[in-house]
Amino acid sequence: MQVIIAESGAEVAALGAAQVCQVVGQKEQSVLGLATGSTPIAMYKELISRYHSRKVSFAGVRTFNLDEYIGLEPSHPQSYRYFMNQHLFDHIDIDLQNTHVPDGMSEPQLAADQYERQIEAAGGIDLQVLGIGRNGHIGFNEPSSSLGSLTRIKTLAPGTVEDNSRFFSAGEFQPTLAITMGIGTILNARKVLLLATGESKAEAVHAMVEGPLAASCPASALQMHRNAVVIVDKAAGAKLEHREYYQRVRTETELLAAVR
Repeated sequence: MQVIIAESGAEVAALGAAQVCQVVGQKEQSVLGLATGSTPIAMYKELISRYHSRKVSFAGVRTFNLDEYIGLEPSHPQSYRYFMNQHLFDHIDIDLQNTHVPDGMSEPQLAADQYERQIEAAGGIDLQVLGIGRNGHIGFNEPSSSLGSLTRIKTLAPGTVEDNSRFFSAGEFQPTLAITMGIGTILNARKVLLLATGESKAEAVHAMVEGPLAASCPASALQMHRNAVVIVDKAAGAKLEHREYYQRVRTETELLAAVR
């Protein structure tokens, strides 16, 4: 696991976008796993900017989103399909037929099984983008999730529901179930990129990177991934005990890349 501690949220977004562009640049028909939430928005803005500057094209790219609420139409402003269209897909040259989000309106278990098969049929995910919840969840894999789980139905933890309640109006239906890629599905990606910003994520980032491998912190499963990159700002990385070492690794990696 490579840990990069950026100076700011803006640098997190720029470094994350650079990782995405590198994968797409090397493989025009790459398969990206994408995430929603507040942290990826800044990276998506950066990707849109790079597209408009003709630094990257998404014409041949296929995408699979991590998760979707059960019970929300794709047109609902809080659905993740709506989120992705609004914050990324509508602003780049991707074919919407090549963008996939779990179907939260059909029979959930069948939709989950079909989604897993679609990922396999696409040849697997080249780069999976992740955020992290305050309780260490990735996707909607809440604490106690199986580290080998595949795409399935998950009940959202009370803390997750509370965190997401700010997006829903008072009295509006807020789902407590979702279809999510499993931890095993995520670990099958050839590369994983996790972004985190803000003091509220510091404890989860510490548990993920330096804590034990445990279902109590689902993101700690990334310790087993052969090509995982974690990019955090100073606030999110504040509780990491080996910050100086991570900075040294970053410097040495950049020097090695320059030599090549």
